[in-house]
Amino acid sequence: MTKNKEIGRARRRIEGELKVTGQAKYAAEYNVPDLLHGYIVNATIVKGKIESIDEAATRAVPGVVDIIHHENRPKMAYFDMQYSDMDAPPGSPFRPLYDAEIKFHGQPIALVVAKTFEAARYAASLLKITYTEEEFDVNLKTNLDRAKKPSMGLATLIKPLPPGPRGDFDAAYATATAKFEGEFHHGAQHHNPMEMFASTTVYEGEGKLTIYDKTQGTNNSQLFIGNIFGLKMGNVRVIAPYVGGGFGSGLRPQHQLVLSVLAALCLKRNVRVSMDRSQMFTYGHRPETIQHTRFGATADGELTAVNHVAHSETSRYEDYNEVVVNHAGMLYPAQNVTLDYKLVPLDVSTPMDMRAPGGVTGMVAVENTMDQVADRLGMDPLEFRLKNYAERDHSSDKPFSSKELRECYRQGAESFGWKDRRPTGQPEKRGNRIVGRGMSSGLWDVIALPGKATAEFNAEGKLVVSSAVNDCGQGAYTVFSQIAADQLGLPLESVKFVYGDSELPLSPIQGGSYTTGVVGSAVKLACLALRNKLFKLAQILDGFPLGDALPQDVDFMDGEIIVKKDPTIRVKLTDVVAFNQGKPVKASKSNIPNVFKLKQYTRAAHAASFVEVEIDEQLGIVNVTRAVTAVAAGAIMNPKTARSQILGGMVWGISLATREESLLDKKMGKYVNDDLGEYHLPVHADIHDLEVIFVEEHDEIINALGAKGIGEIGMISMAPAIINAVYNATGKLVTALPLKVGDLL
Repeated sequence: MTKNKEIGRARRRIEGELKVTGQAKYAAEYNVPDLLHGYIVNATIVKGKIESIDEAATRAVPGVVDIIHHENRPKMAYFDMQYSDMDAPPGSPFRPLYDAEIKFHGQPIALVVAKTFEAARYAASLLKITYTEEEFDVNLKTNLDRAKKPSMGLATLIKPLPPGPRGDFDAAYATATAKFEGEFHHGAQHHNPMEMFASTTVYEGEGKLTIYDKTQGTNNSQLFIGNIFGLKMGNVRVIAPYVGGGFGSGLRPQHQLVLSVLAALCLKRNVRVSMDRSQMFTYGHRPETIQHTRFGATADGELTAVNHVAHSETSRYEDYNEVVVNHAGMLYPAQNVTLDYKLVPLDVSTPMDMRAPGGVTGMVAVENTMDQVADRLGMDPLEFRLKNYAERDHSSDKPFSSKELRECYRQGAESFGWKDRRPTGQPEKRGNRIVGRGMSSGLWDVIALPGKATAEFNAEGKLVVSSAVNDCGQGAYTVFSQIAADQLGLPLESVKFVYGDSELPLSPIQGGSYTTGVVGSAVKLACLALRNKLFKLAQILDGFPLGDALPQDVDFMDGEIIVKKDPTIRVKLTDVVAFNQGKPVKASKSNIPNVFKLKQYTRAAHAASFVEVEIDEQLGIVNVTRAVTAVAAGAIMNPKTARSQILGGMVWGISLATREESLLDKKMGKYVNDDLGEYHLPVHADIHDLEVIFVEEHDEIINALGAKGIGEIGMISMAPAIINAVYNATGKLVTALPLKVGDLL
């Protein structure tokens, strides 16, 4: 046993001071000698071919070292599988600078390398490209008849396709007393984390590289680069201890990584490639999606019929899919359900995961439809959901590993004051503003993957734990240190967590809210194995100080092994290391999920959001004045960092509902608001009273920690709750996000 002190304790981030004082270094900030800078040249057409490249004016710029494009690049891999990565969807991955074909607007087509960033950027603007243009089509709405089922692949193991139909939807819907049919739409949204995409490649000689990369998976980038350029994995080291926001943008290796390495190998020099803010809009977006729902219920409020259909964009070369339509069947026990999800290939870059992919998209349609059916029944929306509460996942006919959504409803409603909500059409007024209140459920699957960690205790009395995993700002560094500290009963100050380096034990990409459960469990198991080793060594110390004590007879506390029945008998862990000839005592352990056990359950985190909005009657401006989100996500490792995660998700939910949209000009085939001046995001003045409640939930099935993950769940229920609140105030259902002033005037 140990005396647990850290898990569940609110701790500030260990690396927080380094970040706020500027001491933490990001991918584009490492001081590398003899460094060259590359600037990406992007295609200005949507589809076609490069006919010629005139380099004369670019090469004439002082400081330009080289121009690399498809005609002069070094050898690259040929087979699709060599360009795949841990997050790759089915299809043929995009290959930067591979040939003359243009697949999407903004595609990287050349790299100008110079002695300074400014010279590279200016010289790139002078490169003259001649194209042959082809007809393109980027319009989702006009191509729904070309929709197809997603291709099957490894990605569909983590992002399952919709289950088959159950019951007779058509008959149930036809006889339903209350029914609603709706269409919901949102355009693309682009990744814009604070740290932009950058890679610094250090050429170590003879095909050996050290790469500082903006990534959510050091091992992923390592494998990707090794395969493309035919390098030994041991000769490719990827380092990313600090990541200025991931949210899915770093799950797949970005274009600048390939180009940075390509230039370094070609020139045998150190090369940094960074994207500017406009170039960020050429890579990484949530797909435009159109959804149709039809829900029906009996007169007493029993939901009997559910139909949810979604069409999402994908590229011509990959089938990117999300879990959009599965949620209603998991949340509500309707007996007649038909779901469908299809992709429409367009001349765009492949979409990618963006915080709560599929979840925030699908739940808007589901939860807004639920409110519409409740309204037609004259029922309170919360009462309607409680009437249709699922104690079991009827979509898969499995029990939940744990589910405390009912308690989320209760605690959230009580704290928010839901009982004071007025029926739709009878809004409260505050001066020239009308007040509306809405709520929504949330759900996010718990993903189980393997992970590995190593733990060692050294002569200085420090526990050093290591894994290649990233910390993208969510607090993993601190949480993993807390987990490790508890296993050996050490103060947090005695733990050092080493991470973000591909040379460390293998880790999956950091995303999907699974990192704490996956890598944290590996950390726990490694530390338990280390504790066992330390105990066995302590048993054979000179004089056998522990006598006949067994592992269950001792505590690990404050750097000592203490016999419970006689606390005067104790052994210092540093004495055990000394007995080991001063060498650190080490242990490695992999967290291998019991797939057969886990498949018997539906595993998910749940949430409920309650929102108040004020709407200016003359201007139609919506202000989210108050919100409460109650979350059931298993064991909470660190309430402070966890609360920050949920708050961040709530803010993004406000953005999703009221601000954020990438505007695609269908005739030009390009995004026209590719900067933060026109890509609208919430600012401090938009964010008011936000409250987070963690509902106690115990789950002994999902992983060794009982932790479900919280990165996504805090966002999923916010946007639909806001739209429901707007409906409560105005009687108008907004079905295209983000909502606009014109929707309410």
